[in-house]
Amino acid sequence: MKIVISSNGKTSESLLDKRFGRCEYFQIHDTESKEVKILENKGQNSSGGAGIVAANQLNVEKVDVIITGDLGPNAYELIEKAGIRAYKCGNIAISLVMEKYNNGELEEIKMSGPAYHGAN
Repeated sequence: MKIVISSNGKTSESLLDKRFGRCEYFQIHDTESKEVKILENKGQNSSGGAGIVAANQLNVEKVDVIITGDLGPNAYELIEKAGIRAYKCGNIAISLVMEKYNNGELEEIKMSGPAYHGAN
């Protein structure tokens, strides 16, 4: 299973970034190989549609789960159509995010957050 976390850095001590489309990095944790792949978020500098760019980038990576703060309507729709489950978490260290996920302590995102327009 591939679990992706929106992040402000490249290490397990980096913090979860609650902004999905505008986060700096995505950390992809492969639960089978135990490898972590770091991707720069291609949507972070988009003038608009950052969530769409980010969601499409992760679709290519064939991820199973996304952990972030919230998802705008367009990103949510793309992720839902792709069959990717999404969970909400606060601004804590990535190592703690994974611990909370493994313990079943994260809330599943069942609806989109507000729409965002332009660079934030």
